[in-house]
Amino acid sequence: MPVADPTLDLERQLHSDGARFVIGCDEVGRGAIAGPVAVGMSVVGPGIGTQPAGMRDSKMLSEKRREALAPLAQEWSLHSAVGLATAAEVDSFGIMAALGLAGKRALTALHESGASIMECVVLLDGSFDWLSPALATPLRVRTQVKADRDCASVAAASVISKVHRDRLMIAADESLPGYGWKGNKGYGSAEHFAAIASLGATELHRHTWLRAGAGKSAQHSSDASAEGAGD
Repeated sequence: MPVADPTLDLERQLHSDGARFVIGCDEVGRGAIAGPVAVGMSVVGPGIGTQPAGMRDSKMLSEKRREALAPLAQEWSLHSAVGLATAAEVDSFGIMAALGLAGKRALTALHESGASIMECVVLLDGSFDWLSPALATPLRVRTQVKADRDCASVAAASVISKVHRDRLMIAADESLPGYGWKGNKGYGSAEHFAAIASLGATELHRHTWLRAGAGKSAQHSSDASAEGAGD
């Protein structure tokens, strides 16, 4: 059965409940063993038009389609931003704190671009609010399972952040060749693990994750397939 297009239904409900703007929020790179974790954000208002045709959660799109949609998603959004936390920060603070740090950086970028952050509600994909603990000033955060699939603002954030992070990993493949990052984008493919065994880990690897053992490596490989890292 075909998956329905994401809509602005929940965003409109949040506007009706008093939010002047809604910030769709999604992360990418959470299950990777190398590279940053990225948090994308897309701001929409009550009068925003229909999202670009074909907009989907980034995991449902080919790399070529994501590349074509990312600039359209940015143009459609009132404001958009991507925040990053490095592999070293993931190692130092853990993945949840690193997500919060990346999200805080994305919010800072939105504020600097002129977005009225305090008049927004953040629509966060998933069931767990990893963003609020990172914020000195509380914001209204609404978690929603499958928001990246069902909510247009979150789908836009998903595409924007995925393309941004993928381009970083493609560039890293040029400067640190041999790990297949152009294809695997830092996820735990068999080729990637073989390269680590042969060449050693780099500063872009999450060293604590590599030390966690084969069981976690297998889980990261599963995450890579689920997130469409090799598209």
